[in-house]
Amino acid sequence: MRIGILSDTHMRRAAGKLPEAVIQGLSGVDLILHAGDWTSPEVIEWVKEIAPVESVLGNNDGPDIAQYFGRTKIVSAGGKRIGLVHGDRGPGKSTEQRAFLTFRDEQPDIIVFGHSHIPHHEYVDGILLFNPGSPWDKRWQPRFSYGIIAIDGEKIEAQHVFFDSRE
Repeated sequence: MRIGILSDTHMRRAAGKLPEAVIQGLSGVDLILHAGDWTSPEVIEWVKEIAPVESVLGNNDGPDIAQYFGRTKIVSAGGKRIGLVHGDRGPGKSTEQRAFLTFRDEQPDIIVFGHSHIPHHEYVDGILLFNPGSPWDKRWQPRFSYGIIAIDGEKIEAQHVFFDSRE
């Protein structure tokens, strides 16, 4: 199973579409997980055109998006349990700590989070912590990014995909 990983799109309807690198790179995935901060419900529809979507709210998502998603979720995909959270709330000093502690009792195989806009890939206590970065609002990062997680039986492979243009 191939899963596209997005977060912090921070896009408005005026953008007109997702960056071409994202559209092409996520083509053919089985599922897309979005860790919040859509900022516009139109973007949800653009992503759904690529593949089915599971998501949570981010701190910049208003009531127009809150009607679709909650703050946390466990998704079963490819035989794995994936915790999905934005990462802006809860105990812990860093975004990674907050994401990890959100699911301390659920023991998922993977935790996908966002909020910091910083790509992150780390195993903590056997759990993959993965932040895809942002495909639209890279902030201080040198490049835009999203992620791909491939699950094949017990094997989990996660990678960041970096690109330079919003077009």
